[in-house]
Amino acid sequence: MCLAIPGKVLTSENRGGVRVGRVQFGGITRETCLDFVPEAQVGDYVIVHVGFAISRVDAEEAKKSFELLESMGLLQEELGPETEIS
Repeated sequence: MCLAIPGKVLTSENRGGVRVGRVQFGGITRETCLDFVPEAQVGDYVIVHVGFAISRVDAEEAKKSFELLESMGLLQEELGPETEIS
């Protein structure tokens, strides 16, 4: 199953014409393409699907979504069993 997971943008840079950033999901950080959300800035929350940020959300909505996914056990499934979620 592929989910869209909320995360916080920690960095943003342009690499070869593609805007990428480090996005934090609980206790882990992953590289994410930010081209689909040009308005997203460092500190914003975005919804990420298969490595692409697809929309911006406010912090409260991101927190609610993350907690719901976590309570359903879907984050471990999506992010991998070795991932520590905090």
